[in-house]
Parts: sequence; C-alpha cells; structure tokens
Amino acid sequence: MIETGLDMTGEVPGRLHGRFPSIDGDWFGVVNYEIGYADGRPQKVCLVDQLVPFHVLRLRDQTKPR
Repeated sequence: MIETGLDMTGEVPGRLHGRFPSIDGDWFGVVNYEIGYADGRPQKVCLVDQLVPFHVLRLRDQTKPR
C-alpha cells in the first residue's frame, strides 16, 4: 500500500517572523514552512503565516551545516 497525504512526522525547518500572545497567556509564532508528501514526491506544500504554538518551536542548531 502506498502512503498518501502529508508527512506530519518529524521536524521541518521554518522561518519565524512574528509572535503573538493569546488571551490565555499562551504564545504563538507566525511561521512559514513547508511540509512534504508521504509518498516522497519532490513537491511540498508551502504554508505561509501559520500560527504555531511556541512550545513546539525551537531554535535551529547554528553549529550544523545546512
């Protein structure tokens, strides 16, 4: 069976370009990132200006080459 749909496992690089607090005190980042398909096709879904909870974001390791 061939897997279909988006591959929502693991981590992807993104660009944080804003942050907002919620009324409950939680923080959200405004992030651009891409998600690949589970079947391995080279195209990706480009997501722009997505609100992502801060607890799932982390700084990129600057010591690793890209």
